[in-house]
Amino acid sequence: MNDDKAELEEFGKRWAEAEVAQDLNVLDAMTHQDFLLVGPLGFILDKAQWLERYSSGAFVTSALDWRDTTVRLFGDCAIVIGVHDQEAAYRGQPNNGQFRATHILMREGGRWQLVGMHLSPIANPPMASQQGG
Repeated sequence: MNDDKAELEEFGKRWAEAEVAQDLNVLDAMTHQDFLLVGPLGFILDKAQWLERYSSGAFVTSALDWRDTTVRLFGDCAIVIGVHDQEAAYRGQPNNGQFRATHILMREGGRWQLVGMHLSPIANPPMASQQGG
């Protein structure tokens, strides 16, 4: 189990490096054919659309820090929750942000692949209402 966790931590580092390098070959190999991303505003990108961000030149990631991760294993499935802190631009406009991200992975043929990713802006939880109740 600890070997799996270490392998998944290393996977996350390689993924972040590939994003910054815009390495389409590595990103393609790291993601399952049915990969889906849920972006921070609720939009969904399939694998082809996700990779196209870089192949088109529309999206540029200049820095990506993937940290503070928690790994949960369920057989050949894993959920990794962490902080995704990026410096990026979309079509020349800043697209920086700090997100709580959930990576969903499965082990197939002895290797881990991303099958899903969900990004949410990090904010404090809402406060309980001060009125009645």
